[in-house]
Amino acid sequence: MDETTTAEGGHSQISREHRELLDQVLDKWSLLVLDKLCERPRRFNELRRAIPTVSQKSLTASLRRLERNGMVDRLVITTRPVAVEYRISALGKTLQDLIDALLTWATVNMPEVERARESFDTEHGGVTAAPTGHTAPAGVSDSAPVPYRRGTDGSRRPPAVDAGRVFTS
Repeated sequence: MDETTTAEGGHSQISREHRELLDQVLDKWSLLVLDKLCERPRRFNELRRAIPTVSQKSLTASLRRLERNGMVDRLVITTRPVAVEYRISALGKTLQDLIDALLTWATVNMPEVERARESFDTEHGGVTAAPTGHTAPAGVSDSAPVPYRRGTDGSRRPPAVDAGRVFTS
């Protein structure tokens, strides 16, 4: 199946190509790289400083994958020494609201996820395949995060939150 098809009930099914693309765009580092590039263009070392736990090899691989998929533009600046700048592409910008929504969803729903993990661990004798408790993803602060959305200038603004629901209008 090469295209998204509609299953019974009108729901889309994800094809192999879609899974591959989503795996590459939403992998461990790419989501953080895209988030940083949505803020502004950056050089390689600026990205490394912005995501301190990413290795040079992993960052290089993520940038190449994102560039190959059209999400990131690589601009060679012909100065001495030559510099390379990465920026979000027009196609990548179409992901900006989705990235913000995913990060906001994770922030708003983390307490419920933690309760589900604790319940599962208690029910299964504390044996899990993944670590328990809240741990921030690599490169993300472990302090209490605030959900946000981006302004038209790329700045982050917290949305209104009421009873766990996020209002972004």
